[in-house]
Amino acid sequence: MPTTEHSKTERASQYDFIGLARAVIDAEIDAIQKLHERLDDEFEGACEAILACKGRVIISGMGKSGHISNKIAATLASTGTPAFFVHPGEALHGDLGMITGDDIVIAISNSGTTDEVITLATLVKRLDAVVIGMSGDKSSPLAKLSDFHLDIAVDKEACPMGLAPTSSTTVTLVMGDALAIALLEARGFTAEDFARSHPGGRLGKRLLVHVKDIMHSSDDIPLNLPETSLNQAILEMTGKKLGATVVVETDNTLIGIFTDGDLRRTIDHKIDLHHALVKDVMTAGCKTVHPGMLAAEALQIMDSTKINALPVVNDDNELVGALNMHDMLRAGVV
Repeated sequence: MPTTEHSKTERASQYDFIGLARAVIDAEIDAIQKLHERLDDEFEGACEAILACKGRVIISGMGKSGHISNKIAATLASTGTPAFFVHPGEALHGDLGMITGDDIVIAISNSGTTDEVITLATLVKRLDAVVIGMSGDKSSPLAKLSDFHLDIAVDKEACPMGLAPTSSTTVTLVMGDALAIALLEARGFTAEDFARSHPGGRLGKRLLVHVKDIMHSSDDIPLNLPETSLNQAILEMTGKKLGATVVVETDNTLIGIFTDGDLRRTIDHKIDLHHALVKDVMTAGCKTVHPGMLAAEALQIMDSTKINALPVVNDDNELVGALNMHDMLRAGVV
């Protein structure tokens, strides 16, 4: 049967969902704060080892630790540290061949006693690869096997029964983020570097696509000389479908632009479209962009000045292209 408003109110009175949620958040905040205070030379040593690594960083963990391992590997890989996840069970059945002595293995087990993780760490040590262990017990088998041990202990899980990994997985994830970002800073990793790892996303396009990559050039540019009749300029603008036509001197030097907005103002002023010249109604001294500029910078100019089309000029103010907002949309920059 459909839930009535009365039954909703009755159910809400039985459970303090907001209070329960806040208790979970408070428990996890407390766990993270204690992790913050517990960072030591082991963390610094782990960072230095990863920076010096000639191979890759392999992250491994079982169960919920495995899910967190996957995310840590993805974060490292996208921030300049070559990394990937290997399931410890699969590693013991053939995937161990992915790991070499030049690699570093980050083995994660909250208890530090997970059989598959311990076995993997033991075998990796025989390859002379560095092992960075993450566990909540500094005296655990994993901690003893590790070249560097990162303490991810929590006083209690956010789960009231202390069973579901909650605070412990959050702390592990935060430790992985701390590693990734500390390494990012140490490598001098830039926004452009990040974009190269994410070329398909909007961020990548905003940081990688330049004006020259999306501008219209040559015969695709709506173009007129200043003495062109306004009527002819409108035909050129309409035919090239950029919402504007650029006005240049005979040497191709830019002197202005005539846009849809200029056309509306011309009509409002009752100017004769057949007898006026485009130079008389164009916008002189218009905004321009350079072909080597990021398309995102051109977009910012469009947004801040409320215009939809821009001429593209070289260092000598010679016209080399034109672009409008639709080009930005097609390129995924917007």
